[in-house]
Amino acid sequence: MGGAQVTRFQRAVARIVRRIPRGTTLSYGEVALRAGKPGAARAVVAALHWLDGIPWWRVARHDGTLAPLVAREQAALLRAEGWKAAKARRRG
Repeated sequence: MGGAQVTRFQRAVARIVRRIPRGTTLSYGEVALRAGKPGAARAVVAALHWLDGIPWWRVARHDGTLAPLVAREQAALLRAEGWKAAKARRRG
């Protein structure tokens, strides 16, 4: 894990994310809930940023969309694990 001291919450996030099956995702909020801090989705984002060696690409937004800044890389990593993206919903 990152060079700084790791918190209990960050350790829980790492454990949960490592257990997400290949080719599937959990939402940031679901990871936070399972880590014992409902409503701490942004803290999950921060933890994933600092933790090393965990499959960060298996965590997505609550609606299943991927993080805009890393969507291509995240989708490629998920597809390599057998993930199939849901068809995007059209508005209007």
